[in-house]
Amino acid sequence: MDLSGLRFTKMHGLGNDFVVIDAVRQSVRLDTATVRALAERHRGVGCDQLLIVEPAQGGQADLRYRIFNADGGEVEQCGNGARCFARFVVDQGLAKGPEIRVETLGGLMTLRLLDDGQVTVNMGVRRLEPAQIPFEAAAMAPGYPLTVDGATYEIGAVSMGNPHAVLRVADIDTAPVAALGPLIEAHPRFPQRVNAGFMQVLSPAHIRLRVYERGAGETQACGSGACAAVVSGRVRGWLAPRVAVDVLGGRLMIEWQGTGEPVLMTGPATTVFEGRITDEPTHHA
Repeated sequence: MDLSGLRFTKMHGLGNDFVVIDAVRQSVRLDTATVRALAERHRGVGCDQLLIVEPAQGGQADLRYRIFNADGGEVEQCGNGARCFARFVVDQGLAKGPEIRVETLGGLMTLRLLDDGQVTVNMGVRRLEPAQIPFEAAAMAPGYPLTVDGATYEIGAVSMGNPHAVLRVADIDTAPVAALGPLIEAHPRFPQRVNAGFMQVLSPAHIRLRVYERGAGETQACGSGACAAVVSGRVRGWLAPRVAVDVLGGRLMIEWQGTGEPVLMTGPATTVFEGRITDEPTHHA
């Protein structure tokens, strides 16, 4: 597929990096192989996810927001990407702000740019019912036993528009993220795969978190993963309504007042550079 001349912006949210493409003012058609090629760090631009800005399809939103993981698969939600999306569309004059309503595969999302340059994302109401995550379990519970490679762990299961498994660990520095993350991600009880979060509770208002993301591997930050970790920690009685979440790339603030209330995430969004494709990227499996 010829992408010559395609303009893009490289951005990141606490090190979780994105290629953002304006599909409102330029024609964009991407297939799985092309997404992989753009995301490839040695022969492409390099990113954890590719974000596409499109015109809204319904009357309730300003724009549409699509997310593709580095493996080329389209996913429902990306919290860090949402903050970058908000900063991009305002900087590019595609939306006025400070509040922006966008369509995603995970539902309608509201983004707000703050005076200090940070962005608050209303991530919507969390889902804990197993069928809505989706997760195979007989009934909803705060925690579930999950057998992985012969060992059994207790996890929380949450949907933030995308599925998350949350495992509490004593120390994220020594947690087996590289070994256990892909096994949880592909566990058969999660039919659409899952993002695997490893959470260390420092206090009711402060946690540390590493996330092995579905289709991307471990990233510097996962916004929806931070939200899921706080929800799971609140449901299991460990956390307060407002929590500082330290991820590898920095800090996010997550607020959840409880059942029926939306989850709010606040953090930075940074533009790194703008570019234009001059030749067709190639993907090598």
